[in-house]
Amino acid sequence: MKAAAGVIAGIVVLAGLIVLNAATFVVREYEQVVLTQFGKPVGSAVTDAGLHFRTPFVQEVNSFDKRLLEWDGDPNEIPTADKRFIWVDTTARWRITDPLLFMQTVKTFGEAQSRLDDIIDSATRDQISAQNLVELVRNSNRVLDVEREETGEDELGLASQDIERVTVGRDELAARILAAAQPLAVQYGIELADVRLKRINYRPDVQNAVYARMISERNRIAERYRSEGQGRKAEVTGERDREQKKISSVAEREALEVMASADAEAARIYADAYNADPEFYAFWRSLDAYRKIVGENHTLVISPNSDLYRVLLGPAE
Repeated sequence: MKAAAGVIAGIVVLAGLIVLNAATFVVREYEQVVLTQFGKPVGSAVTDAGLHFRTPFVQEVNSFDKRLLEWDGDPNEIPTADKRFIWVDTTARWRITDPLLFMQTVKTFGEAQSRLDDIIDSATRDQISAQNLVELVRNSNRVLDVEREETGEDELGLASQDIERVTVGRDELAARILAAAQPLAVQYGIELADVRLKRINYRPDVQNAVYARMISERNRIAERYRSEGQGRKAEVTGERDREQKKISSVAEREALEVMASADAEAARIYADAYNADPEFYAFWRSLDAYRKIVGENHTLVISPNSDLYRVLLGPAE
């Protein structure tokens, strides 16, 4: 009897554990749960982490992730407003904000991805087809703004003749796609966190033409900078030449003044020497003339009647 009672007690305890396990469930920090009874939702969604209770063997736990999830669409060929056909690859991040509505509308993760394909691709096509290609390629008019800051030119300068101006830009276009897609995603219990244009490719038959236009555009900008540089170079060169001529003129004038002063001083010294002793002065000047005329290892042939010859004979002669 005791053995039978022990077996019965063990069975009761085991059954109690099974019932207790079936009556409780755990919600993790990154999960949210919808309880269903015979396939129909019961009550509101459970979003608080921790231990929760349910009706055992009747209610089923349906868990949904509440973290940010990734959506990556397929590249689509879309024409722009200026008739350029491009391949656009878009990506987005989303989360389940209403798990009950999500379960009632799309039920599975795969179905949600399919609905997002339709919503985001449609919004992307509508927004891109309404804009010119430049709005997708560039995000701002930084080149133009820098040009105006440096040169002070307005719309008649580089901005109007070298490159197209951006009025929307890539980031703003992505924000518009998000704003257009978000209301359609809400009806499925989904919130779109952001939408990004991951990649843009040109169609092969227009790629070369587009690249040629981009090269030509940049060449015009480069030529403009070169032209401005040459003009500035001419200004600097002109200023340098004028300054050089001014310095040379001042230096030449000062040199002439110094030479004239030196010549005047030399003439005064010669005059004083002559007045002191004319004969000795004449003799000294003759020796100086010999020093200039005759070099080393030279032979001088002169006439006896020459004044230089008489100097060699001495003052008495």
